Amino acid sequence: MIRQSILLAGAMLAAQAAQAAEAGKIIFVAGNAQVLDKPAVLGAMVNEGELLSTGADGYVYVKTVDNGLFILRPNTKARIASYHVDAKNPANTRIKLELLSGVARSQSGEAVKLARQNFRFNTPVAAIGVRGTDFTVFTDQDTSRVAVISGGITISGFVGGCRPEGSGPCEGNTSRELTAAQKGQLLQVQRGQAAPQLMQGNSLLAPDTVAPPRSDEPAGKGGNSGAPGTSSTEPSLDVKKNLALQNKIGPNAVDESKTNPGNTGGTNPVSPPPVVDVQPLPPPALPVREISWGRWATVLGEAPTSGIEKAGADRIAMNEYFVLFRSREGAAFVAPERGSLTFGMSDSAAYMKDVGTQEKLPVTLANGYLQVNFDTSNFATGFDVNTGTGSYAMAGVGKVGKDGLLGAQSKYLPSANLNISGALTNMNSAAYLFQGSLDERRSVSGIAEFKR
Repeated sequence: MIRQSILLAGAMLAAQAAQAAEAGKIIFVAGNAQVLDKPAVLGAMVNEGELLSTGADGYVYVKTVDNGLFILRPNTKARIASYHVDAKNPANTRIKLELLSGVARSQSGEAVKLARQNFRFNTPVAAIGVRGTDFTVFTDQDTSRVAVISGGITISGFVGGCRPEGSGPCEGNTSRELTAAQKGQLLQVQRGQAAPQLMQGNSLLAPDTVAPPRSDEPAGKGGNSGAPGTSSTEPSLDVKKNLALQNKIGPNAVDESKTNPGNTGGTNPVSPPPVVDVQPLPPPALPVREISWGRWATVLGEAPTSGIEKAGADRIAMNEYFVLFRSREGAAFVAPERGSLTFGMSDSAAYMKDVGTQEKLPVTLANGYLQVNFDTSNFATGFDVNTGTGSYAMAGVGKVGKDGLLGAQSKYLPSANLNISGALTNMNSAAYLFQGSLDERRSVSGIAEFKR
């Protein structure tokens, strides 16, 4: 019985080993990088299902068995979940990559290009399929963003029939496509979100900004590397050892396959990368144009906190008490074509006025929200005004422009009682000035800020 148990256990281990096929080979490693719980080693094979991870200074380049490329940048965890290639019958090919956290780049290999319908790149919140592609992805547990270097991708959140355990791209009403022709744009998916939203890539949110590529990262076939703007170079993914390359890398570069094959330490010395032209890193992303506001009028004996003009900023709106500005410096806001956002109120200030006596009293706002629908270029907003003696529901609807400006002349609509002028700062914040009527004799004016 014991002998049978040992034989059975041995058979199970052999079966597991057979199933964990070789998926690729490490062709470059630098800094703190691991495969499973061991340091990553130049030239080592990577098997299906093995967890790859990098520290704050770690990089790993894996050449897949079909000559593709899978790159992990710093502070990243990923695995090649499956890499079954059937060269004779590509319909049987099954490939799945998983990015658990951080930033990774995937460049399609030969097998992927022949069986795109069987390729899947999973994050914790989204499924990515390809059209013969080179792309970068950032993810944490709640948000994923993808940028395309060459080719195109399709992405969908895990909703409806799109499940993490599936294979191939999720294609349907909620999937969205992004191609390299859409330069400077990203697709973002948040947990539970039905459809990805299109975003401008020149922000602090882009994968290449979160974890920039090394200057020697191979360039894409479409003329872009992980660093946008680099020249087109078809890289050789084989490790080359020559004096010119060593001089480029520096005196601390080490070929680990010769000097440290065991590499039992926790941090790798820099090893020779693939031979490519060294390109400069991209310029830093421009900061977003910030919104600011102040009270320009004297109210209840309190002096103004702002003038009606502000150096370096454009005045967006002005009401009876407050003024709203947006800075001129920084990246211009460009509204995505699709998607929606919901904000909660983070700050506010308002006054109630008796239109007969002109008496003014401060009031407070509560339960504020702002919903933006980029598909229809509309927004809806509302809050409660608390006067101390009662509560009044206020609401407004209007249009959002391509530049993020919000405008609503909805004061006299049956379902709305606010006039609104404001702007989105970026995809995470907004502010507007408002005026409305509480009843026939009292009006309210103020400022409301919103955050996601």
